[in-house]
Amino acid sequence: MQLTEWELIEQLKLKNNGAFKIIVDTWQNLVYNTVLGFVQNEEDAEDVSQEVFIQVYESIKNFKGDSKFSTWIYRISVSKSLDHLRKKKRKKRFAFIESLFGKDDELINDPPDFLHPGVVLENKENAAVLFKAITALPKNQNIAFILNKVEGLTYQQISEIMEVSDSAVDSLLQRAKTNLRKNLETHYHFNK
Repeated sequence: MQLTEWELIEQLKLKNNGAFKIIVDTWQNLVYNTVLGFVQNEEDAEDVSQEVFIQVYESIKNFKGDSKFSTWIYRISVSKSLDHLRKKKRKKRFAFIESLFGKDDELINDPPDFLHPGVVLENKENAAVLFKAITALPKNQNIAFILNKVEGLTYQQISEIMEVSDSAVDSLLQRAKTNLRKNLETHYHFNK
């Protein structure tokens, strides 16, 4: 007998490990792809995805069903991704400061350029430039853009995840496109 989504949620609230496994199996690709769009590193995306499911397991008692379950999981995925990026930025700053004071006497190198598995080889350089420009967007523009253009979510789905109106999502996406256009024009103007 196959359980409905709501029955799975109720079973998870009772800490049923079988229900948790089904939820992980059902949502792992969505979570991983969402996280990968933000953290832009496959290893980090795997780690953050695990954190998302730990949070789902620990916080399921707080899920009231006011939004769709997928919306709730998206919110956790976005939140965990942004937390990871903040921690990574802090570590990088600390490493830079350490190097200035001579602990290792050399700067920490940036990780290799982001290589998304869905990007064909000849487009990897352009994808790296694009994802760098997306990362440079203001936080809400970044979130809306990734959820819409990378994850393919509708304005309504994004508005539920971000807890803003559809018109606010439209505005964020318009500003994101304008900012991306400016950033990419600047990049290609100087590199040609």
